[in-house]
Amino acid sequence: MRKLSIPAPPAEAVSEGVVTVTGASGFIGSHVVANLLARGRRVRATVRDGSDPERTDHLRALPVAEGGGLEIVEMDLFEPASVNAAIAGCTDLIHTAAAVRISAKDPQRQIVDPSVIGTRNVVAAIDASGTVRRFVHTSSTAAISPMKWRDGETLTSESWADDATLDGNPYGLAKVEGERVVRNWHSAADPETRPRMVTIHPCVVFGPPMSRRHLRGSLALVMALIRRELPVVLPMQINIVDVRDVAEAHVRALTRGEDAGRYLVVSGDMRWKDVSLTLKQAYPERKWPTLTLPYPAALVVSIFHPKLSLAWARQHLRRRLYWDASPAERDLGMSWKAPQEALLDSVPVIFENGWA
Repeated sequence: MRKLSIPAPPAEAVSEGVVTVTGASGFIGSHVVANLLARGRRVRATVRDGSDPERTDHLRALPVAEGGGLEIVEMDLFEPASVNAAIAGCTDLIHTAAAVRISAKDPQRQIVDPSVIGTRNVVAAIDASGTVRRFVHTSSTAAISPMKWRDGETLTSESWADDATLDGNPYGLAKVEGERVVRNWHSAADPETRPRMVTIHPCVVFGPPMSRRHLRGSLALVMALIRRELPVVLPMQINIVDVRDVAEAHVRALTRGEDAGRYLVVSGDMRWKDVSLTLKQAYPERKWPTLTLPYPAALVVSIFHPKLSLAWARQHLRRRLYWDASPAERDLGMSWKAPQEALLDSVPVIFENGWA
């Protein structure tokens, strides 16, 4: 596995205490752990199954800066006792654990409940611990984008996907309801004693995976091209951010930004065809789909594709949506890797490990 490029810590990096990272085996969570360890933080990383090497081996292989350390613990978001144990005694909490899928046979149980019930257990554990001073919650652009928006519109963090439904947009519903749990809890708490709280809202996340498991989320778009799952590409815009920038935003949000702030983290966008053409230029020896499927045919494909839905296709295909990430640039001091860089840095690890 190639070495990760981890940003240097900002001057005000917090070094005391343990930081718990939930969902640490996930794509974002793993990079958050790597970022924290590079800063010399002591990290308690939660995973669903500590005996699964795809969840833990890449975490154990991470370099640890002087003063830092890594503890891996099992945690189930649906079991309050395990959540309490994972959060007890920590001073900082970064909650990235969630189901990352836009459709499922049972969307309530498989998509919404992990975000809502799991987040309720997390904030209850914060109250039970009495030690958490800083809390960063991973939300998503899906919590901001309503089902109906104007083509070419730019959304800000003031928007909410309040029209998300279980049938039409279960992932958006999960993210909205999960974030509402956090914000309702925070606003009801005593301002003098409650933890500092920030939510981070990434879009589609590209960048170097650390485990085969990381290919199941946003990187499934790249894998579909690598594996030629379709001989054509869909007429779709993809808003992109690099996973290393997402991790950096989470860590900076521990000490920067407004309390109760919502921060979009988005670098830019590419058409799916341009994604494929960029990969074709970088890897000309491989075959890449570059023909864009006509919109009516793309709707038909979405009906039968296991990871898509007709409602999602009607909402996203042929349309452009933009995001205002300037508050993260201003308050968190963020700058972004270009979408093309995030894309191209996603691929070498996949080929080197034979995951293609």
